[in-house]
Amino acid sequence: MKNYINIKNVKIGEGLPKICVPLIIQNDEEILEKIEELKLVKLDLVELRIDYYEKVNCLNSVKNLLKILNENFKNIPIIFTFRTKDEGGEKNIILDYYEKLNIEAIKTGYIDLIDLQFFIKKNIINNITLQANKYNVKIILSNHNFNFTPKKDELIKILCNMEKLKPHLLKIAVMPKTKKDILNLMYVANEINVNYNIPIIAVSMGDLGFITRVIGGMFGSCITFGVAKKSSAPGQIDANKLYNLIDSLYNIK
Repeated sequence: MKNYINIKNVKIGEGLPKICVPLIIQNDEEILEKIEELKLVKLDLVELRIDYYEKVNCLNSVKNLLKILNENFKNIPIIFTFRTKDEGGEKNIILDYYEKLNIEAIKTGYIDLIDLQFFIKKNIINNITLQANKYNVKIILSNHNFNFTPKKDELIKILCNMEKLKPHLLKIAVMPKTKKDILNLMYVANEINVNYNIPIIAVSMGDLGFITRVIGGMFGSCITFGVAKKSSAPGQIDANKLYNLIDSLYNIK
């Protein structure tokens, strides 16, 4: 039986690839404006990129922001993500606070998934995972390479090592230099999808790799990322256009 995760009746890993739109809020004054923007977009999940939030170092402010999001997206899964600068994020963070921030977000009960970077210290990942499992928050374990696409064997090795930490989803995002890099990533996504009992998100970034955001689901990638206004990664497509492209491609009779 194919593995999938059911969150708020969104079956991640079954059917069409689900569309996730990053929510980038920099200050409290723009919270409601940004939320209203997303309500006009066709999406399946919302990813709060908390690394853009200017009050990220204030836990009470973060919790209040999560409360507002939960009230506005009751039926839509919310991903909580702090992306460090070395993996394409807005800023860096002290590791002790990275751990505390993620655990406190989990304990609010306002989020459904949390994105953790694979190359963060393993004891930190394990501590956050322990709390996530207690509060029924699903773990996305991710790795982003903005410089190049590793070879197929290396990609599979990275993903297999990620899987050993028992997340609920794997995510790999890489920068292609050639079309072969794109083909290699799709090959790897298919291998993981066929041989491992875990959903995978596989993204080739930039203008060259944008096609994977549309066709990735055909190779097993279960989530694709669109954009409302401000992009959180190179190559992201307008979410409404992405929805139409996927709908047309996957429903060809």
